[in-house]
Amino acid sequence: MVFTAGDNAYNDGTLTEYQTCYGPTWGRHKARTRPAPGNHERDVTAAGGYFQYFGANAGDPTRGAYYSYDLGKWHVVVIDSFGASVSAGSAQEKWLRADLQAHPNKCTVAIFHAPRFNSGSQHGSSTFMQPVWQALYDFNADVVISGHEHVYERFAPQTPSGALDASRGLRQFLVGTGGGTLYSFGTALPNSEVRYASSYGLLKLTLHDATYDWEFLPVAGATFTDKGSGACH
Repeated sequence: MVFTAGDNAYNDGTLTEYQTCYGPTWGRHKARTRPAPGNHERDVTAAGGYFQYFGANAGDPTRGAYYSYDLGKWHVVVIDSFGASVSAGSAQEKWLRADLQAHPNKCTVAIFHAPRFNSGSQHGSSTFMQPVWQALYDFNADVVISGHEHVYERFAPQTPSGALDASRGLRQFLVGTGGGTLYSFGTALPNSEVRYASSYGLLKLTLHDATYDWEFLPVAGATFTDKGSGACH
């Protein structure tokens, strides 16, 4: 299965950009791709190109591009960071809580564009995502994957407010290394374990019944990697 973390086709996520840029590369995997939208998908076309290109796999255009699915023993939640409100009590936040309650899987991963925690110098932390993190934390989710900042950063398991929590915290991967101009880091946030912004690459996750392995795979010619394992709550 292939996932995206938003801003999938620059600059504006138009249908033409998806067809001419994304299509010749990752497009061959479209049938097994479960995407998430970013802010660039909505800057010009209100995610029209995103929904047209990915079709039924992109979520419901009438409410927002949020949806969920099961992958093996895991439950996967895709959140729309910029196309629908994520505030406490919003339709999307209520849907998330109901979805998590209806899927009490041992392991849960959430994917959305705007990172709750971010040591990058361009955007910083997206504090407006805290209600989403709170819902995920309340239902014992395990992993969060975001993009937006054009860097790679891995955090130790944390609470929604950023406190270290080895027993119940969510581990966040910020993977913004898909092809846009790379950014730099500012001051490292507490619990930031790995930071890298010198080459492009992707994150590979291997999902076991109650554990997971991660590995950052750099483009050809680069040598950086980051790998490890974690256990579900």
